[in-house]
Amino acid sequence: MTTPAIEQVDPATLRKVIVAAGIGNFVEWFDFAVYGFLATTIAQQFFPSGDASVALLKTFAVFAVAFAFRPLGGLFFGMLGDRIGRKRTLAFTILLMAGATTIIGLLPTYAAIGVTAPVLLTIIRCAQGFSAGGEYAGACAYLMEHAPRGKRAWYGSFVPVSTFSAFAAAAIFAYALEASLSADAMSSWGWRLPFLVAAPLGLVGLYLRWRLDETPAFQAVTEEHAVAHSPLKETLRNHGAAICALGAFISLTALSFYMFTTYFATYLQVAGGLSRATALLVSLIALLFAAAMCPVAGAFSDKVGRRATVISACVLLAVMVYPSFLMASSGSFAGSIVGVMLLATGAVLCNVVTAALLSETFPTRTRYTASAITYNMAYTIFGGTAPLMATWLIGVTGSNLSPAFYLIVIALLGLVGGLALPETSKVSLHDVDGSLAKRPAMQPAA
Repeated sequence: MTTPAIEQVDPATLRKVIVAAGIGNFVEWFDFAVYGFLATTIAQQFFPSGDASVALLKTFAVFAVAFAFRPLGGLFFGMLGDRIGRKRTLAFTILLMAGATTIIGLLPTYAAIGVTAPVLLTIIRCAQGFSAGGEYAGACAYLMEHAPRGKRAWYGSFVPVSTFSAFAAAAIFAYALEASLSADAMSSWGWRLPFLVAAPLGLVGLYLRWRLDETPAFQAVTEEHAVAHSPLKETLRNHGAAICALGAFISLTALSFYMFTTYFATYLQVAGGLSRATALLVSLIALLFAAAMCPVAGAFSDKVGRRATVISACVLLAVMVYPSFLMASSGSFAGSIVGVMLLATGAVLCNVVTAALLSETFPTRTRYTASAITYNMAYTIFGGTAPLMATWLIGVTGSNLSPAFYLIVIALLGLVGGLALPETSKVSLHDVDGSLAKRPAMQPAA
């Protein structure tokens, strides 16, 4: 059953939905960004070692381990979201994420409690990964199920806007700390401040989300008594091929995103020889550029369709990544900015079309579960390991450009997966009976 009337949502409600979806996503990614930008400081506090490279590898390993819990969180919150609704589930995710992030800011260091410190850090990072597993796919579903059919990618682009804005805010915070505090102050208490900011942000996000209504699409499913009793079983039975194809493309989204947002600040220091403050400034400029480009990429995707956007993103990244890393390793401030912007352009296209595809590929009954599984598996394998893989590849090959070739290989994998997906830009997201998955690739919804 399809009910086109419920696709009409007034602009005032849409604005509230964008803010509510965006702020929780902001809190999630702000934490992950801070951890990446302050990786060298965190390494000193929790993994003291005579070898700075070993300490940094351990820090990024904890970053990667947290991602192992994202599929579990995606599975748990995805099934919960398909059973009790998007609104209440997203309230749970932001509460858990904000609480865990705040605790990191209060943790004693290795110097205070020894090996217990990195153990506690790892446990809390796993809790963050668990909550993050239900956040992004849920925020996309919540926003996209409110958005008008012809502008879904444009409205959905504000979820990536909040992501890149979170990284920009983290970069500003980290840059301000580096510029204003002494090395001793930064090591003793300065690094804690960005994590403590999560507490008030989380409370604001929780308040905004709790005040909004459930999505029209999920309300329709509830009214028709069509809520999935076993969303995981239904997902695995009906959408395995779609999960594999979309997951292959999201692998590129994940890798390009973390190469650009998290690893590049470290790469600019290690390969380019820039100071930490300068590297953060370069990252900040590129992140603001990326946030501004998201709505443009969304409008582009709505105009040309999802498949054309997928192809453009894959080709752009495959062609631009080598000159991007080459410029970033030059040690030039201007060259570094151009290099990171080249990578940012492809990463933005990937992220924006992914936000749309997560909801358009799966029907309402199992949308949260299927999209959360797909997104988090790809991000766990290729996103969480991106800084670790890049650091390891440089160490093994001796070439600062080796991460670029890794990304080119994944771009080809993403292209194969993306081309296996149907065109979904014109389908309805309000199919109560789940017939969306069964319609021909290019056939719009009635």
